[in-house]
Amino acid sequence: RMTDTPNKAGRPEHQPTPERRQQVESMAGFGIIEDDIARSVGIAPKTLRKHYREELDLGHIKANAAVAQSLYKKALGDGTSAVTAAIFWLKTQAGWKETLVNEHRGSITLASLMEAVAANGRPRPQTGD
Repeated sequence: RMTDTPNKAGRPEHQPTPERRQQVESMAGFGIIEDDIARSVGIAPKTLRKHYREELDLGHIKANAAVAQSLYKKALGDGTSAVTAAIFWLKTQAGWKETLVNEHRGSITLASLMEAVAANGRPRPQTGD
């Protein structure tokens, strides 16, 4: 006898587990593309997006937060790695930048510099007054 419910052909619907959710979130956090995550999990990319949208969206946010926290803790420590971490943090988060300062001593005019370049192909070193 036939029933009113149609018989589904193909695979049974994917059922995410907490372990699989963690795997997808971690892989997304590491920057692995969705097609490769789906292949690793053994499902189609469309199925991955359907069942793991939250993990795909939050994976990189949580990974970046963990790295930032680690860098921040290191920057507050001691030693050369702390100095490097602090400088990096301040450059990326506080707008610090390295500047190059050129100092010139003595008197030179643009005209004399241009004459020297024209005559020699490069300026001659200037001697003191």
